Amino acid sequence: MSQDQTDKAQRLSITDEEALEYHAKPQPGKVAIRATKPMATRHDLSLAYSPGVAAPVRAIADNPEAAYDYTAKGNFVAVITNGTAILGMGNLGALAAKPVMEGKAVLFKRFADVDAFDIELCTEDPEEFITAVKCLAPTFGGINLEDIKAPQCFIIEQRLQEMLDIPVFHDDQHGTAIIATAGLINALELTGKDIKKVKLVCLGAGAAALATLHLVHKLGLPKENIILIDTKGVIYPGRKEGMNEWKAQWANPHTKARTLKEAMEGADIFFGLSVKGAVTQEMVKSMARDPIIFAMANPDPEITPEEVAAVRDDAIMATGRSDYPNQINNVLGFPYIFRGALDVRARAINDEMKLAAARALAELAREDVPDEVAAAYHGLKLSFGRDYLIPTPFDPRLISRIPVAVARAAIETGVARRTIEDFDHYAAQLSARFDPFIATFQGIFDFVRHNKRTVIFAEGEEDRMIRAANAYVAGGYGKAILIGRKDVIEQVLETTGQELHEGVHVIHPGSSPKREDYATYLYERLQRNGFLYRDCKRLVSTDRNVFAACMVALGEADAMVTGLTRKFSIALENIRLAIDPRPGHRAIGYSVILTPGEPILVADTSIQEMPDASALADIAEEAAAVMRRFGYRPRVALLSYSTFGHPGGDRVQNTRDAVAELDRRQPGFEYDGEMAVEVALSAEAMKLYPFCRLSGPANVLIMPAAHSASISTQLLQRVGGVRVLGPLLAGLDRAVQIASMSATASDVMNLAVIAAHDSHR
Repeated sequence: MSQDQTDKAQRLSITDEEALEYHAKPQPGKVAIRATKPMATRHDLSLAYSPGVAAPVRAIADNPEAAYDYTAKGNFVAVITNGTAILGMGNLGALAAKPVMEGKAVLFKRFADVDAFDIELCTEDPEEFITAVKCLAPTFGGINLEDIKAPQCFIIEQRLQEMLDIPVFHDDQHGTAIIATAGLINALELTGKDIKKVKLVCLGAGAAALATLHLVHKLGLPKENIILIDTKGVIYPGRKEGMNEWKAQWANPHTKARTLKEAMEGADIFFGLSVKGAVTQEMVKSMARDPIIFAMANPDPEITPEEVAAVRDDAIMATGRSDYPNQINNVLGFPYIFRGALDVRARAINDEMKLAAARALAELAREDVPDEVAAAYHGLKLSFGRDYLIPTPFDPRLISRIPVAVARAAIETGVARRTIEDFDHYAAQLSARFDPFIATFQGIFDFVRHNKRTVIFAEGEEDRMIRAANAYVAGGYGKAILIGRKDVIEQVLETTGQELHEGVHVIHPGSSPKREDYATYLYERLQRNGFLYRDCKRLVSTDRNVFAACMVALGEADAMVTGLTRKFSIALENIRLAIDPRPGHRAIGYSVILTPGEPILVADTSIQEMPDASALADIAEEAAAVMRRFGYRPRVALLSYSTFGHPGGDRVQNTRDAVAELDRRQPGFEYDGEMAVEVALSAEAMKLYPFCRLSGPANVLIMPAAHSASISTQLLQRVGGVRVLGPLLAGLDRAVQIASMSATASDVMNLAVIAAHDSHR
């Protein structure tokens, strides 16, 4: 990795308290079940259960394959464990594994729209485990085994796959193997090394290590070029201590090395799946030219990129960590592999399917990063090279590439029950399942972590603000400033059992030496608006929002967040005393509706109560600019209860005039109006108006008034089953975000990162 990236790398820190609150509220756990069919009427219930359910029962009894047509089996994966190897924590039991398995289920849904159900089996007997899973198997289209210790995991997976006609996949083994193999393909390409001639040293002989060696051998790496090392040393023929049949397959008869240090001499590749600090700089020095070092121990690698960079400038590094380049992250694999396997109703996930996934990942990393992906990673250079061997986990192209490769391999190797005639159409269907806007927000967070900013948390005496400030600093986003009385903040910390992060600073407005400077700044702005100097001095001494806004306005911090103790309008009024809109811009509030496809931006949700035509045109331009920053081509609909003149009424004139004003300005984006929501969001309804200028359903909705915008977004958030982000602020000359009074600490922290990102503009 480059020195610049090494210097910027910082480990993401999450406190136990923050994690426990996340898992406990607003309801315990991370998963729930929802119905996919209407259940509103007696007729609906009759179809869903008795007597209607009898028809699919008979159909499945006659033909078991019909279960894929009439039930959720084809998109249903079981995530199963016995808790004998939970992450890096060891054997903590089946129940303790449940948070991890729920998390796995969430990742399946989030990345590949696979419905997953976690099952924790309270047994360490492989035979009992196998019997239980065999009995449960008819429910599912696939089995994902997780966190099962070796060698039990080998026995369980092999036996179940022999018994069942659905995929059985132990992700701890094969997920790591697939991603590491993808990285190796590209590392060999960059170094010009021949896979048949390289020497590979693998430290660690557990499930992931053995699966990885198996897959790279299938890729073409000869067994005699591999040296496997466990806690007892090099594995060689005749060794007795600590051996089993799975390790014995990798005993190298050609090596005289007996220690890791000896094995590393002249090695081209190092795979680490062991423990922190197992590799020294001296070992790295002894490796061949352009060494490929995949130090994959979690949470801390066998050797850090900084340590390698200090002794080698030709090394290619990968780790299991998200704060370094080239993360070997299983989430790049298992959701998409199961997606492809389920879509062709595969009977297994074989080696050819795993290699197809690895090759597809490697090929994707070599491609030019398109604009929409680059927009999601604001400013980070994503181009094939030593620091970009593998796609990022939030690359929206993954969903349309990996499942296609896996499905094709399943069909070609005869394990698929159904075929796919048009793979281009299949890829398009897959893309529609994924929301690329999430990648945009992940990109915002990654950008701020690499381009740190100082954010003011204005209501610094509030518990949620303190927690948010701690989380902001611990997350590696920059420094935080709490505005408030130090003694009060210390009392809150003592009451809640927190400690203030060393990167969080406290400023009390009443005792700040900057009071005079801020009062003078305010007075120069407000003296002709009825404010005396003493009024300005009182404001900066007693009002935390005004004090914080002055700090940001004068460049003594990059951004601010507030809102927990005052209504949005009042907080904005305080801030506007010190901060103006950007020249040539209008301050607006907007919310983002996260839909299964493109996000929909709604404006103005909080500032312009009854905008006239000119203000509506301004709002449209500001909202379109926000949508562009998110990486989308804006299609703007100016909404009304009327669609192109019907029904008529005086209240639609503002919207019509706003369209005319945009015609005059020629803003350079698609827009039209007035139109009702049912037309703006429906391609079919839009066909009734062939003169409509929009090329497809709108992704930016301009409301005729703030109250309609606010009511509609709040209604969607509460009963619509979608997530709504906002209201957010745009158009001010400095970066400010205002949380709702009911916001959680996590909400405030997220707004702080968004404000930090805004400050770069």
